[in-house]
Amino acid sequence: MPEDPTTQELRVEQLKRELEEKERAEKADLPDESDTHDRRAMKAEYLRAKLEQRAESERAVDDDDAGN
Repeated sequence: MPEDPTTQELRVEQLKRELEEKERAEKADLPDESDTHDRRAMKAEYLRAKLEQRAESERAVDDDDAGN
């Protein structure tokens, strides 16, 4: 069974996805196509922010565990 990706790996993946979609939006020929890529980039940015919150929570838990 493959291991689950780490939070850091997921954050990097979302950053790559965000940058790719922003580039595609800039290169799109049609406004609808550009809008689609913009929405995908915004979703990736949102998910990356949520993963950052998760990473902060994990660090806080690790700090609490280390203090005990």
